[in-house]
Amino acid sequence: MSRRIVIKVGSNVLTRIDGKLDVTRMSALVDQIAWLRKQGYEVILVSSGAVACGRRELTVDHSLDSVEQRQLYSAVGQVKLVGLYYDLFREFGIHVGQVLTMKENFEPGEQYQNQQACMTVMLENDVLPIVNENDTVSVTELMFTDNDELSGLIAQMMNADTLILLSNIDGIYNTHPDDPDAELIRKVAPGRDLSEYIQPEKSAFGRGGMHSKYTTARKVSQTGIRVIIANGERDNILIDLIEKPTETPHTEFETK
Repeated sequence: MSRRIVIKVGSNVLTRIDGKLDVTRMSALVDQIAWLRKQGYEVILVSSGAVACGRRELTVDHSLDSVEQRQLYSAVGQVKLVGLYYDLFREFGIHVGQVLTMKENFEPGEQYQNQQACMTVMLENDVLPIVNENDTVSVTELMFTDNDELSGLIAQMMNADTLILLSNIDGIYNTHPDDPDAELIRKVAPGRDLSEYIQPEKSAFGRGGMHSKYTTARKVSQTGIRVIIANGERDNILIDLIEKPTETPHTEFETK
């Protein structure tokens, strides 16, 4: 695997079945990212979870519309989320920096260049960027489809070698994953269309699902960046993708 990796972690990986943040899994992912950095990899982390964090922090005794909920919970939750990352990475002596972004920052121009320069100087100074959408101001048509889309744009902006999309299943199957006869599609050749195998369901706590991961993977791999969809709930998934990729379940989109 090449040296600059963007890792996207979705809400379904970071939250327990009751919707609360899974600090144990979060800690395990931090351990693995620290290991990657020791092996000489540059890592950019795109992390969901702010809204889920905020929703569990606050008890609101009046009704909020969907925009108000997103703004309120993300504002409160992002502080908790990054604070946890700060504490966990500090155990390894790793400095982290927060990057909150919006879709308009990826249009050609000064904002794009400023964001790219910010993350570049962070990497040059051994700071790990933690990226999320700025949900406090990004609403309706201003939003990314989900953080899968965001991670793909970050991977392209930062000329990453590999994008890893961590889901709560092993990858893309040739039928519904619950089917006992389902087979994991391990390699996707350039230009191969898998849309007939993609289930429409969205994740329980996030905006995405396998459809968004497939869409992102297909677009990003066409630019020459290797894309892997893997199960973030598997122990040591990031380490296993490096040390024993042939034994580790995942779906890889090959580049031209």
